Amino acid sequence: MPILKVIIPAYNEADSIAKVIHDIPKTVNEIIVVNNNSTDATEVNAKQAGATVLTESRKGYGYACLKGMAYVSKQEIKPDIVVFLDGDYSDFPEELTKIVQPIIEDNIDFVIGARVKRLREPGSMTQPQIFGNGLATFLMRIMFGSNFTDLGPFRAIKYQKLLALKMEDKTYGWTVEMQLKALKQKLSYIEIPVSYRNRIGVSKVSGTLNGAIMAGIKILGWIFKYSFK
Repeated sequence: MPILKVIIPAYNEADSIAKVIHDIPKTVNEIIVVNNNSTDATEVNAKQAGATVLTESRKGYGYACLKGMAYVSKQEIKPDIVVFLDGDYSDFPEELTKIVQPIIEDNIDFVIGARVKRLREPGSMTQPQIFGNGLATFLMRIMFGSNFTDLGPFRAIKYQKLLALKMEDKTYGWTVEMQLKALKQKLSYIEIPVSYRNRIGVSKVSGTLNGAIMAGIKILGWIFKYSFK
């Protein structure tokens, strides 16, 4: 069996993080929760649920993901596959098995869990999220010929391919940066439809006007940056 590591960025997810950890399949070798400057019991609850907990004091989704990657890079035995998953329980962690299946069975490099409408709980994605996803994937389709339909955070990638992407975004642009660099490096990729439900707690991005605007600016910035490379 391949070695699987899960990285979960978490900012004030005390009410949900244990549920996420408990629902992750036992085939995963290590669950890494990156406590991203939380002011609640996220760290304690994640540790009690059995996760490795790291601390990243600089707030930002990308900062947290990079912290998790830095930790993995120092381990003697490296993973074959890294899975990224949110800590708010909006994804169904048990679906990790079908997310990694194309990598294990078909040698695909990169898999996105696509939050398709028929599997989404009503209200689980805000209108700014739906519009932003649609615009970003439309632009990637016409500029780069991609087949992406979502910027879903539930995703899996071969570890060595992840390293080759040289990820750098510190905040909202992490997901789109990964997809753009995967396209540029001609990684094989596929989308797998996943279920999606209303998150526990309030979103720090789509749940605020400022967060939604900043995320939109960052995502479009990455797309246009790469269109001129």
